[in-house]
Amino acid sequence: MKIFLLCLGCIILCNFLGSLPALTTIPELSNWYTTINKPSWQPPSWLFGPVWTILFTLMGIALYIINKNGFAKKENLVFGVQMVFNMLWTLLFFKWHLMGWALVEIVILLALIIFTIFIFYKKNKVAAYLLVPYVSWVSFATILNATIWYLNS
Repeated sequence: MKIFLLCLGCIILCNFLGSLPALTTIPELSNWYTTINKPSWQPPSWLFGPVWTILFTLMGIALYIINKNGFAKKENLVFGVQMVFNMLWTLLFFKWHLMGWALVEIVILLALIIFTIFIFYKKNKVAAYLLVPYVSWVSFATILNATIWYLNS
């Protein structure tokens, strides 16, 4: 039961932290975001919520695996830093409309995710592999961010 609760707690934590900045940007989605130029290949808006829920859940499971045999200080620190950058991107792009700075920030986020995968891989390969969909989606989001910035500058 303790293991289940730890896993559930990690999943809830990642989903909570990941969705927290999004909650503050809901008005921007129906106002500002609908008025800017976007590429024709952008996925439909309804897809982002389910994709991020899956990604945050996979991140939570990876975090659980890293911590199931005891608190992993170094890995948690690296994971926490990339999570802060994940949250910051949403604010930069959607809340403050700083598309250029969001692009710079997401490139840093991408590097931090790759570093997190590398650090996790040393401890548990499965935990690292669980982050591959995350790094893939953020890679796509980086291209999307760059395109939107270009189309609106």
